[in-house]
Amino acid sequence: MHVVATAGHVDHGKSTLVRGLTGQDPDRLAEEARRGLSIELGYCWSELPGVGEVAFVDVPGHERFIGTTLAGLGALRVAMLVVAADDPWMPQAAEHLAALDALDVRHGLLVVTRSDLADPAPALARARAEVGRTTLRDVPDVVVSGRTGEGMDRLRDTLAEVLRAAPGPTGSDVRLWVDRCFTVRGAGVVVTGTLASGTVRPGDVLETDEGEVRVRGVEALGRSRAQVSAPARVALALGSGAPRLRRGTQVVTPGALVRADVVDVRVRPGERPPERPLLHVGSDHLEVRARPLRPGLLRLRLSRALPLRVGDRGVLRDPGSRRLWALEVLDPAPPPLQGRGAARQRAAELEGHDGTLAGEVSRRGLVTRELLRRLGTPGDPPPGALLAGEHVLSGHRAEELRAALEQAVRGSGPAGLAPAAAARAVGVEDAEVALALVRAPLSLAAGRIVLEDAAVALEEHERDALAAVRADLEGRPFAAPTLERLRELGLEGPRLDALVRAGHLERAGRGVVLLPGATAEAVRRLAALAQPFTAGEARAALDTSRRVALPLLAHLDAAGLTSRLPDDRRRVRPSRPG
Repeated sequence: MHVVATAGHVDHGKSTLVRGLTGQDPDRLAEEARRGLSIELGYCWSELPGVGEVAFVDVPGHERFIGTTLAGLGALRVAMLVVAADDPWMPQAAEHLAALDALDVRHGLLVVTRSDLADPAPALARARAEVGRTTLRDVPDVVVSGRTGEGMDRLRDTLAEVLRAAPGPTGSDVRLWVDRCFTVRGAGVVVTGTLASGTVRPGDVLETDEGEVRVRGVEALGRSRAQVSAPARVALALGSGAPRLRRGTQVVTPGALVRADVVDVRVRPGERPPERPLLHVGSDHLEVRARPLRPGLLRLRLSRALPLRVGDRGVLRDPGSRRLWALEVLDPAPPPLQGRGAARQRAAELEGHDGTLAGEVSRRGLVTRELLRRLGTPGDPPPGALLAGEHVLSGHRAEELRAALEQAVRGSGPAGLAPAAAARAVGVEDAEVALALVRAPLSLAAGRIVLEDAAVALEEHERDALAAVRADLEGRPFAAPTLERLRELGLEGPRLDALVRAGHLERAGRGVVLLPGATAEAVRRLAALAQPFTAGEARAALDTSRRVALPLLAHLDAAGLTSRLPDDRRRVRPSRPG
């Protein structure tokens, strides 16, 4: 499906144009019919040959309803700007065009209507000059008459070409912007809106400001559907127990976005908006407090939290002067501003922001993969980055922390530091980060981070025994050697204890001896399971036997890495966000 917004001044023929394309009347409210203008968002649909289903969002053209207009335009990427041949360039056409430009809408077409009432050439020339200064500068134009039908076939063909060239949605997470909510007998609460990304199906559990909801049914363009993918106009039946949702609510994949009440943004033009403008994003709007970081960069404090991602587009509006500022979200999870010069320093950090995964890792230095996903920048760590469990460190940040770690270990004496203490010493919370930083002249010995010259030297027979253990565990790192195998290799008693203390082997439970790093790898594999998991599922994930799995799980419980539930299942304890 494709979704197209119509924009333009009141009484310039937008609704007539949509009626001619679809055979349906977008002005469905009694008040709209009485007054002869759109005061709410109207929806119609049709099919275009070679394109398929097309839904039209007809937005109000009257200046009093600019908030509703922005709600209709906010989630869409294709627009028809409509101007009349028998009228001059009008204020609402300019305001709608400014909104489309601010929302970075680049695909659509310019339509001059009422060509039967006046020569369309002057109106077309003026409109092309205005459009030429915006993101819609390259759109095609069509001249039509809604009354006589002249030009309508060319309009359909041109619109089809535009829709075929328009980019598809990005991302698989559901983002539905609600614009209406009502109750239907037998279906309960129903919401309608524009599905900007993802796919919705009956049975899906989604997240709203009011908590989670379950989708009972999905309808699009008047028909029930087994699933609908973005972009689309959809209605979701949420059942009688669902909360009533306000216009502007986002219905999203649970945990997929950052719920932000403070956000750093780029605005244009660069001059300063008022201190308390209105923020329009998607179909939502709310009051915010704007703090300049430098011209063109702002920190916004929102009156309520919104689910946002890096790269989201919106509009700041001054209700007094009606001026608009284009807005791009740079960081929906920014650090606090503390101390003199903090705003200037933050502006420098945001310079050159490109919204890529590499850029996010470089700017944040240390970040969890979960936060990167919610920011909308998932993927494998970029070249030069260091992966430490669920954390990603930029190359520069890793080198800074390594230097600090080496200094801390040198100051701790021959015994070195436990990983948790080492993490605290360099200002991070997760011991996995400290372990990932270990390299010469540091090493791991007896579970502690020490200088290499403090590590235990190996005798030849010990090196041979360790080589044999590594060979046994190659390909199956959790197939721990039996006690008989350890005796055969001479690895028992004080000798085995010394090798464990030196960090050459790792005890991971009663009678379980594995290679260093096995515990962290076990946690990584178990975290990939559906939570909570059974001992049998853990054994399969680790590719090992009950002899190893049960004491290893008890070891992870004791270390606080997993938690055992009353029904004997377990779950991996989440690492702290970074």
